[in-house]
Amino acid sequence: MAGITSVSRTDLAQRRQKLRRQRQMRIIQAIWRTFAIIGLAGGLLWVAVQPVWMLKAPKQIVMKSGNKLLTDETIQSLLVLSYPQSLWRIEPSAIANSLKKQPTIAQAIVRRRLFPPGLIIEIQERVPVAVTQTRGNKKVTIGLLDASGAWMPLEKYTSLNPTKKLPNLRVIGSSKQYCLYWTQLHQAVSQSPVKVIEIDCQNPTNLILKTELGNVHLGVPGPQLSEQIKVLARMRHLTAKLNSGQIEYINLKNPEFPLVQMNQKDQKLTPKIPKNI
Repeated sequence: MAGITSVSRTDLAQRRQKLRRQRQMRIIQAIWRTFAIIGLAGGLLWVAVQPVWMLKAPKQIVMKSGNKLLTDETIQSLLVLSYPQSLWRIEPSAIANSLKKQPTIAQAIVRRRLFPPGLIIEIQERVPVAVTQTRGNKKVTIGLLDASGAWMPLEKYTSLNPTKKLPNLRVIGSSKQYCLYWTQLHQAVSQSPVKVIEIDCQNPTNLILKTELGNVHLGVPGPQLSEQIKVLARMRHLTAKLNSGQIEYINLKNPEFPLVQMNQKDQKLTPKIPKNI
């Protein structure tokens, strides 16, 4: 029994010594890891504050719109940045948000570039679908509209796209008069086989389209816009039956009962409209 007790005590002592060594190794490893992390963080901080990681001029910024590279002059007109400044102090999200506030820019993505130091910016420009004309205070303001109804100053768009052709569709009237129904109206007009040249929104009680068939009165804009444009499409062969010079305007205020107002006094004609286009 004494021999067994002696062996057990020796065994326990060896185990305790082994556990102490293991604890010491874990402590040493933890200390080394701490020093390694501090050293790495210090090294990164030292690298980050070096002059090489500075944004010194607009030429360090690459800005793309699709496959098109924008010039340094255009970049300077779109960005408000002070030079020089540390690349790490620049907030890409803040720059992206400031770019999206520009009337001609729909989306923007900004990334830091480490080698060589700089910024890479990708923008998505708004695509104009109509030229707008607004009269106010004896002044005519010309602008552009995209499909969503966002308005752009003409000079801002042409400065970015000096060679692009402007849309043929014209819109007369202020944005307050057409913003509520512009998306629905543009979608219907763009899909219509009848060419629409101008949209007159000046009278809030009567939306007027200038088309290849003549002027079309739609009345107060509302949910019936799509149906009115469909009826207009069914009337596209009207000029084969009538001389366009005789037509004063087409009345589609009630799309179920379209009327053609003739130039002759008090003469009206209700054309037969086929069910299908």
